[in-house]
Amino acid sequence: MTRTALTYLLALFYAYAGYRHIVGPAPFLQITPEWVPWPESVILWTGIAEIAGALALVQPWSLRLRQAGGIGLTLYALCVWPANVNHMLMDMASPDGGWGMAYHGPRMVAQPLLIWLALWTGRVTDWPFARRAKG
Repeated sequence: MTRTALTYLLALFYAYAGYRHIVGPAPFLQITPEWVPWPESVILWTGIAEIAGALALVQPWSLRLRQAGGIGLTLYALCVWPANVNHMLMDMASPDGGWGMAYHGPRMVAQPLLIWLALWTGRVTDWPFARRAKG
């Protein structure tokens, strides 16, 4: 029950984030590091990737597709981590201190949790809940 609920919650989170990337890319463009080529296209395709990963997680027909969605969302979260770090560094360097560490600290800590959650809800791993084989 918990895994199913978290699967739908994570899928909803990523589907909404993907929608926001597509219909309102401006905030994402502001935090995209300068070294990223074609930032408008990257933001559009990351939104599409988030929606596709969310759909793959919740479809009921194929375990392999669900696992692919979990792995895809994991890779996505790893790839956007530089933008999140860039956002934190830019924001904290602003004269008013931006949103502060009360916002950015939990966001940085949440990234590994989202990575694990994508793998767990995608049925790629059962860690740390799997039972050890006796032997």
